[in-house]
Amino acid sequence: LGEVVDDAIIDCENIFRRLRENRLLARPLSASQVVLNASLEVRSSVVYASFIVALVFIPLLTLEGVAGRLFAPLGFAYIAAILTSLLIALTLTPALSLLILGKASLSDQEPPLIRWLKPGYLAVLNNVQRYFKRYLIGLIVISVLSFNGLTRVDHKFLPELREGHYMVHTSSIPGTSLAQSIHLGKQLTQQFLQIDGVMSVSQWAGRAERGADTYGSHYSEYEVRLKPLSGARQQQVFEQLQGILEAFPGIVSETNTFLTERIDETISGYTAPVVVNIYGNDLNELDARARQLTDIMESIMGAKNIQLRSPSSLPKIQIEMDESRLLQYGLNPGQVQQVIDTAYQGQVIGQKMRGNRLVDISLTFPQELRRRPESIHELPVKTLDGRMITLGQVASIRHSDGRYNILHQNAQRKQTVTCDVVDRDMDDFMAELKQRVLNEMTFSVNSYPEFTGAAMAQIEARRNLILHSVLAGIVVLLLIYLAMGNLRNMLLTLCNLPFALLGGALAVLVTDASLSVGSVVGFITLFGITVRNSIMLISHYQHLIQQEGHDWNWQTVLFGVQQRLPSILMTALVTALAMFPIAFNSDNPGREIMGPMAAIIIGGLISSTFLNLLLMPAILFRYGRFEKTTA
Repeated sequence: LGEVVDDAIIDCENIFRRLRENRLLARPLSASQVVLNASLEVRSSVVYASFIVALVFIPLLTLEGVAGRLFAPLGFAYIAAILTSLLIALTLTPALSLLILGKASLSDQEPPLIRWLKPGYLAVLNNVQRYFKRYLIGLIVISVLSFNGLTRVDHKFLPELREGHYMVHTSSIPGTSLAQSIHLGKQLTQQFLQIDGVMSVSQWAGRAERGADTYGSHYSEYEVRLKPLSGARQQQVFEQLQGILEAFPGIVSETNTFLTERIDETISGYTAPVVVNIYGNDLNELDARARQLTDIMESIMGAKNIQLRSPSSLPKIQIEMDESRLLQYGLNPGQVQQVIDTAYQGQVIGQKMRGNRLVDISLTFPQELRRRPESIHELPVKTLDGRMITLGQVASIRHSDGRYNILHQNAQRKQTVTCDVVDRDMDDFMAELKQRVLNEMTFSVNSYPEFTGAAMAQIEARRNLILHSVLAGIVVLLLIYLAMGNLRNMLLTLCNLPFALLGGALAVLVTDASLSVGSVVGFITLFGITVRNSIMLISHYQHLIQQEGHDWNWQTVLFGVQQRLPSILMTALVTALAMFPIAFNSDNPGREIMGPMAAIIIGGLISSTFLNLLLMPAILFRYGRFEKTTA
């Protein structure tokens, strides 16, 4: 909303000032002529600035995947709003200004706030002009320190989402029975419920009989619902959950919000941000490479909750039929297999009426015998002549190990290792992981690694966003050159970019936020907004020199920036106030994505506005080129 009304503010402020000045002339012009001249005076700069602001949002439309789903609608809405506001500023605003201000009794004096600000503002400008090098060196030092601090901030694909509940995943040793998993879950549930702010805890263990998931009985999932809490309190609950899980022996765990988990699963199929798939044909080779990869991850700083997604150490009982003995007793393998299935999986042998319902009657092993692996030797098998023998007489039964699932993708076998990253930049972690995997691991012809997950999606989205922003930036420079008509002045408009980046970086550091895709979007948005101020100031100086005949000196610099002071302050203030409700308490539920972006825009607007008003005039006076037009 703040950015939408900026065009109208610039137009109205210039019309208001020109109408006020017109009343002081000996031969004043008609109100319609003054409004027309005032609108045409800022028309070019407003049009170019609006197109530039709209253009910087084009890279958002090129984002793919989850990032595109989240931010592309924002780009469409913003571009549509900017172009619509430009159309209104070019047509409706001058007409309404003439209708409302044309016959109004305007004061000959400036607004009280501007009259109060100008003396101090002029004193500061003269001081900056006198000690220009000191101010410039101080700005460079502060900017370098801020940018250095920005490189140390945590990077994430998305910020921490505050949804009011957490999904906790635990995995114990493969082969852990369902009863033992439920027993462990009860202990965890009791500890979770002791956390202040937790409303309820639900546990799912193993997998449904016909479920799509391939989890074993050693796997459990918990839904932890919270009471209505602020973002800070939800983070405290998250840290307490993590503390309980880390102290609980014999399990590995993951904790995410529901939406974060769904996003991660959409990207890679797993709930962890770092996923490495190793493809190949030989399962033993895949297991060896996966163990080697696990050792590498454990040695890298920041890796946490490392999990092998298809462990091969699942205990099992292996039954091998003895064909000669089966023939001796007149049996075939299918008959013996049916006996085993009946004993351990059950077989429906009849039905019984209970009221108005039919209940199946199943034949199976007693529960106490099913829990004893050695009892399978005594499983009775009936021969063709009616004798009863045991399974141990016709089969070799022994304990071994194996796997409960084999992962496939694109008709290829794979082994997957996942992990989380804490207290470290995600880009640095992935760069080190890739380098060490390629340097320390050897792969056969049919085997190769694949790095995926939210971490890679973040890197790819940032890379695409920066690449497309550079392309958009080239077009922006062409538009600025068309607006300025001077290469040197065009380059000077770029001074406002570090002005804006300084405030955005300080906003990130002060709010202790992480850098996500939304933060990058905030910086790109900020650059488009703040370039407008430079264009408005430089174009006004060009108007004073070329149209009004002023000489290019320090007095002209002071005169021009005083005239642009109200519009620059109002546009920045309106945009900042519109963003403030979103940026305030940005860690609270509902503001996690847009809040940090709004905070960056506000911080950048503050720094760019002050530096554009204080330092930019001195820079333009020293390095700008403004020449009078010749007949």
